[in-house]
Amino acid sequence: MRDLPPAAAGIRLVVSDIDGTLVRDDKSLADETRAAIRRARAAGIAFTLISARPPSGLGEIAAKVEITDEPIGAFNGGALSRRDGTVIGSHRIPEREARQAVEMLDAAGVLVWVFADGQWLAREDADASPHGPRERLASGLAPTTVASFDDALARADKISGVSDDHPLMRRLEAEVAAAIGEAATVVRSQVYFLDVTAKSANKGDGVAFLAETMGVPLHAVAVLGDMPNDVPMFARAGLSVAMGQAPEEVRREAMLVAPTNEENGVARFLDALVAVQAAARRLV
Repeated sequence: MRDLPPAAAGIRLVVSDIDGTLVRDDKSLADETRAAIRRARAAGIAFTLISARPPSGLGEIAAKVEITDEPIGAFNGGALSRRDGTVIGSHRIPEREARQAVEMLDAAGVLVWVFADGQWLAREDADASPHGPRERLASGLAPTTVASFDDALARADKISGVSDDHPLMRRLEAEVAAAIGEAATVVRSQVYFLDVTAKSANKGDGVAFLAETMGVPLHAVAVLGDMPNDVPMFARAGLSVAMGQAPEEVRREAMLVAPTNEENGVARFLDALVAVQAAARRLV
């Protein structure tokens, strides 16, 4: 990557989305990316993660990128945790809005999954869904089959609608947000996932909390992402980077576009950032 903006010289913290950004489509993390994160840290640039994943899905990837005590954002920032899964603080969906979201998703005929009490709840065989096995890998959880979500909706951290009808998911995003968006965050985290979380569980507030916890002003934070749920943090950070395969609606909200996640775009950005800062120091 070339032609980073002047703000790049002052970046002290990089916050990256995981799925579709840090990892490749098969959920693997490239050695090139791990090495680039080490080089960035050696240059004085801190690195951490924010994701729609639950806290249970962050520990393994956090270990691979050598996060130690840095806070990590789960549930789109609705839960801040440590690498060992210890939750620092969390926000849940109000029960009324949780029930309304499930009713609307059911009416649309999409699968519904509920994440509550550290569990992934499904009313059907989640592994039969095309996205079930990958959700096992991403969340670090096995699905728990229940007859009803009723007992969990007062404590829901995230509700996901799941469908490969991408136009339907885009329409549902607008409809569910119009119905409950005053009290909850409604946004697609993948083209096939529509996530409902607490109102403050959005990546804009999440990255602000991460930056504050780490003592870094937002103008010195760079963020990377690929989906609409990443756009709120684009608006808050000093430097925003969309992945090359991101939808056009996401890319136009970012200051920069990196190569795709399959091309290890995070590594390419980090190395460019380190080079810009090294060049700036030589001029002093």
